[in-house]
Amino acid sequence: MSHTYSAPLLLESLSRLVRDAGAVVMSVYSTDFGVRGKGDSSPVTEADEKAEAVILAGLAALTPAIPVVAEEAVAGGTIPDVGARFWLVDPLDGTKEFISRNGEFTVNIALVENGEPVLGVVLAPALGACGRLFSGGRSLGAMLEDEGGRRTIRCRPVPSNGLTVVASRSHGDAAALDAFLAGRKVAATTSAGSSLKLCLLAAGEADLYPRLGRTMEWDIAAGHAVLAAAGGSVCRVDDGSPLRYGKTGFENPHFVAAGLPN
Repeated sequence: MSHTYSAPLLLESLSRLVRDAGAVVMSVYSTDFGVRGKGDSSPVTEADEKAEAVILAGLAALTPAIPVVAEEAVAGGTIPDVGARFWLVDPLDGTKEFISRNGEFTVNIALVENGEPVLGVVLAPALGACGRLFSGGRSLGAMLEDEGGRRTIRCRPVPSNGLTVVASRSHGDAAALDAFLAGRKVAATTSAGSSLKLCLLAAGEADLYPRLGRTMEWDIAAGHAVLAAAGGSVCRVDDGSPLRYGKTGFENPHFVAAGLPN
């Protein structure tokens, strides 16, 4: 991380900012919100747009020189030139979970430097009494803040009885997942929505998350930063190399996220 910004202080500011955006999301969640399509046919709600506006204003105040790639802005045709350092923002990951009101949606902010996510905050505002806030950064470790307080989290070693595999609730491809897991010792398979899957690995609540479908960089960068800070990794399925950010079009290849190695 560049010395221009203090990473610990910036992470604290991001935690406050994501809480502010989460409050906006929850204010919409409690209403009969409207849903409409956008260019890629995924649903967009008032919450997406309001939360993104809060985050963009906050980042402009915190780091005016760092460009921001934000999901709804990109959908509207606003794609900034990114250099070695930029923000990735998904104001509401898991819009389908939001619409179905199962609580498994998140607000996500990540700082990318030289292709790597070095800071990230992920808030699940509807889980628990005060939400679940995951945060982490390179050389800072990872934290979880919820009704139980704030504590350090770390990926767990794979249990002797096998892997707990977490999959996407809204984008499941059971045949592809079964083929990928063939030959691995799997104790349990569970579903979760949005970027929560990466955070469950970071918190030692699961061990493996294969994603064998389409995702965009803003979907996972913040969760990736938290997972990396907790000792985990995200690698491409095709060649096993670490997943990088700042790709043309911002689309990810298939990847597998993992906690601690066996």
